[in-house]
Amino acid sequence: MISRAILPILLLIILPDLYTAWRRRKHPTAGRRWLHLFPSAVMLAYTAVLALQRNFAPAETWVLNTYLFLFGLVVVPRFFYMLCSAAGQGICRLCRSNKNYGNLAGLFLVLACWYILIYGSTAGFRQFTVRHVDYCSQYLPPAFDGYRIVLFCDAHVGTYGLSRQDILRVAVDSMNAQKADAIVFAGDLQNMHPQELYPHMELLGSLRAKDGVYSVLGNHDYAAYLDADEVTKAANCRETVCLQRQMGWVLLNNEHRSVVRGNDSIIIAGMENSGLSKRAPKRGNVQKTLEGIDSTHFVIMLEHDPTAWRRQILPDGRSRLTLSGHTHAGQFELFGWSPAALVYKEWGGMYTEGGRSLYVSTGLGGFIPFRFGVTGEIVVITLHKK
Repeated sequence: MISRAILPILLLIILPDLYTAWRRRKHPTAGRRWLHLFPSAVMLAYTAVLALQRNFAPAETWVLNTYLFLFGLVVVPRFFYMLCSAAGQGICRLCRSNKNYGNLAGLFLVLACWYILIYGSTAGFRQFTVRHVDYCSQYLPPAFDGYRIVLFCDAHVGTYGLSRQDILRVAVDSMNAQKADAIVFAGDLQNMHPQELYPHMELLGSLRAKDGVYSVLGNHDYAAYLDADEVTKAANCRETVCLQRQMGWVLLNNEHRSVVRGNDSIIIAGMENSGLSKRAPKRGNVQKTLEGIDSTHFVIMLEHDPTAWRRQILPDGRSRLTLSGHTHAGQFELFGWSPAALVYKEWGGMYTEGGRSLYVSTGLGGFIPFRFGVTGEIVVITLHKK
C-alpha cells in the first residue's frame, strides 16, 4: 500500500524540513537541529519498513493504522503549514510587509487537521446511518410494490476485530430490525484473508430476511491483496466463498435467483467483481449472470464495483436497478465534496440513466478505521410501482 505512493509520501515528509532550513536565519545548535528532524526521521524509517512489505498491508493491521495516524498527526499538518507560510512569505514580498499572516492560516489548518484526524478515527468511524431510499419503476411487477431490500457493503470485518465488534453487532441488529424482504451484501466482507471472518461468523449468520441474504464478492474478497502464488490465492477465495455459504448467505458468482410473489417474480442477480485497478479482479460476466433472462424480467443486479455499470451492465440493458459499493465515498467528505469524485463518476447515492438506475452505497466500514463527514451506512430501499 505504502510502496504504491512512496514518492509523494517522501516529499510530504521532507519538504517542510527543507523549507524550514531555507527560512531559518540563525544556525541552530546540534541538539535543536536533531530535535527538529526527529519526527521526520521516525516517519522516514517507518515508511521504509512498510514499503518493504510484500503484502498490500502488514498482517498486523495496527502497524499500518498507527503509521497512518502518525502521518495525519505530524506529516500532513506540517506540510499544510509550510504551504501557508510559503504563500504568506510571497505575499509579504509583494506587499513589502513584515507580517506573515500565512503562519496564522497555517496554524488554523494544523488545528483543523488534528480535529479531523482524532474525530474521524474515534467517533466518526463508530457512527452509521440507516438511510431510506424509494425506488419507483413502471416495470416493477405489482406484487412487489412495497418490497423492502436492505443493502450493505464494504464491511471489512478485519478492521473491527474483537475490540470494535460492538459496532458490527449494532449494525446487524439494525438490519434485522428493518424486517426486510431481502438483505443484500454488495462485496468486500474481508480486508485481506478469510481468517478475519472467523470471530464474526455467528453474528453475520444471524442476519434474517423473508427471502434470504444475497451477496457478491468484492475486490478484497478474492485474496488479491496477498503476496502469494495463484494456488494460495484461489484457496483463500474458495474459503471465503464457503464461509459465506456457511453463514446461510446466497452467494451469487455470475448467477441469479428468482424471487416469487404469487404470479409475479423478480430476479436478484450477482455479477462477480469487474474493476479497473491493477489488483481488482475482472471476473464479471453479465451474459453468464443473466443467462436465460430477457427484458421482460425485472432484474436487480448486485455488482461491487460501480464502474461496471456503464461498462457492462448498462449496455446489456436487462438490469433495472444495480446495487454497488466499493467507493466508501473516500471515507471523507467536506462541504459536500469527497475525494472519491476525482476517481469515480458515480460514487454515492442514486444515479439514473435511460430508465435504469444505480445505487452506490458509501459502505459500512473500511480497511482503515477512519470516517469524517461520511458515516457508514445501511440502506433500506423500498420498491414502488409507478
